[in-house]
This record gives sequence, C-alpha cells and structure tokens, in this order.
Amino acid sequence: MATTAARNRSVGIVAGLVAAVAFATSGPVVKPLLVAGWSPGAAILVRLSVAALLLGAPAAWALRGRWYLLRDEWRTVLGFGVLGVATASTMYYLAVDRLPVAVALLVEYMGPLLLVAWRWARERTAPERATLAGAALATGGLVLVLDLTGSLELDPTGLAFALLSTVGNAAYFALTGRPTALPPISLAGAGMAVGALTVALVAAIGVLPVVAPDVGVELLGAHVHWIVPLLIVATVPTALAYGVSATSVRLLGERLASFLALTEVLVAVLLAWALVGEAPLPTQGAGMVLVVAGIALVRRGTAVPERVSVAVPETSVPVGAD
Repeated sequence: MATTAARNRSVGIVAGLVAAVAFATSGPVVKPLLVAGWSPGAAILVRLSVAALLLGAPAAWALRGRWYLLRDEWRTVLGFGVLGVATASTMYYLAVDRLPVAVALLVEYMGPLLLVAWRWARERTAPERATLAGAALATGGLVLVLDLTGSLELDPTGLAFALLSTVGNAAYFALTGRPTALPPISLAGAGMAVGALTVALVAAIGVLPVVAPDVGVELLGAHVHWIVPLLIVATVPTALAYGVSATSVRLLGERLASFLALTEVLVAVLLAWALVGEAPLPTQGAGMVLVVAGIALVRRGTAVPERVSVAVPETSVPVGAD
C-alpha cells in the first residue's frame, strides 16, 4: 500500500511538472504569430476549437454513457468554460499582444488574491497570517514586475486586459476547486467546447476582431507557416496540459498540484526570453520571485484539509488557464 501511494505521488508530481511546462509554452509560442499579424481573437478561437476536438474523444470515453453528469453539473461546466477557459485565455492573449509575456502572465496569476478578497468580504473574517503575508509579498512583487517606479512603459490597455484575465483566473480557481462527480478530463473537454463556442459567438457579433492572414512566422530561428504555432498551442498548452494536469490533481489533490503549477510562471519567463527575446529587467526578475513566493503562501494559507470521499472524488484542475 505504501509503495503504491509513493508511486502515485511520484507520477502525480511528474505529471504536474509536465503540465506546468506545457501550459508555459502558450504565450511565448503565440507571440510571434500575433506579431506577424494574427489577431488575439483568431488565435484563441483556433486554439480552443482544435483543443476541444482533441479532448472530445477522451472526455466522452471517461463518461462512458454517464451523460447525465453533464446535465447535473451544467452550471460548473458553463462557468468553467465561459470564465475559466474563454475569459482567462482570451484576455491573456489580448494582454500578450500588447505586453511582455512575463508581465501579462504575472498579472493573471494574481487571481488567488481576488479570491482572498472575495472570501474576506463575503465571510467578514480576516484571512490567516500566511495568506495576508503572501498577499503583501505578491503585491510588492507585482510592483517590481510592472516597474511602476522605473522607466519601463507598459501599454495601459494591455494591463487592463491582463487584469480582466485575473478575473478569469480567479473564477478558474473557484470553479475547479469544487468537488464534482465529473471525471477531470470530461470537465476539461466539456469546458473547452463551451469556451470555444463562447469565443465564436463573441467574434460573430463583432466584439472580438478575427484577423487571420496567411503569413509566415519566425519560431526558434526558423520561418514556419502560421499553422505550426497554432497547432503547438492547441495541443501542448491546451489539450495535453489540461489532460495531464487532471491526472496530477487526481493523484496529488488540489493543494500540492496547485503549488507545482506555479512552475509555469518561471518556465514561461525563460521561454519568452529564449523565443521572443523578452529579457526581464533585474528588478522584474526579483519581482517575479516575490510574486510566485507570495502566491504560494496564499495557496498554503487558504488551503483546506484534503477531503476524503468515495462518492465524489477530488477532480479539480490546477491553475494554467491562459
């Protein structure tokens, strides 16, 4: 029994780290496509649509005829798809179009702080000291990342989009943290389909511009067709990452899996530096470390003891909704 538990933990940790690295490729890989003329709306629409198709078969197989679960959990699926997938991903891409990848991602990762503030206002109970310390640490780190006292000029519209992605990120945490009878891969697949449909409807009414020229893209020093980065972001940081992260949560639980997911921030910074030449300033590098440490403290302070349940297992998916 102990050997099985240790093996499951090891597999879960590896799966969590793989998912974090996969999620981290999203911004750095899509950035050259946006520079080449694609609109964020077009990129996110293709990304979510292809990912929904890729996740469709395993999501249906996991249900194996238990379609009533989708009916029973339709509110969770709808909220996850509209807020956790469509809003978080679209706003993140709109932010990446105007901001360095690291800045956009770090602002999005302030989502847990919104949840802390929401619970504080709703329950009128002060958070634990670790949570407050983490919030202060992350906020101070964000000031350094944004270089508010330096010479770095950041697009205000891009920052507004990044803040909106924070709302989607917070909703992602809140919705995936709830226990549900839906298999993790089925929740991810159904939510991805809802997210793709939401983006398509918003684009159809003209709110989200869709511009998709037939262009070449500079990626890893090579000139490739636009379909290459889109296939990468649809498979690696979307379909693959969601599926692998679901396995990680099932084996480790939400708390530890969420800590592992913070690896995404640091990996994304390194990838943005390597792929698109976005080297962070020294003060920004220090700020990124503070943000990650602060959010880790927030997650630790707000974490609840793992639930043990036979009827409804833990099925949440860790952060990575970008």
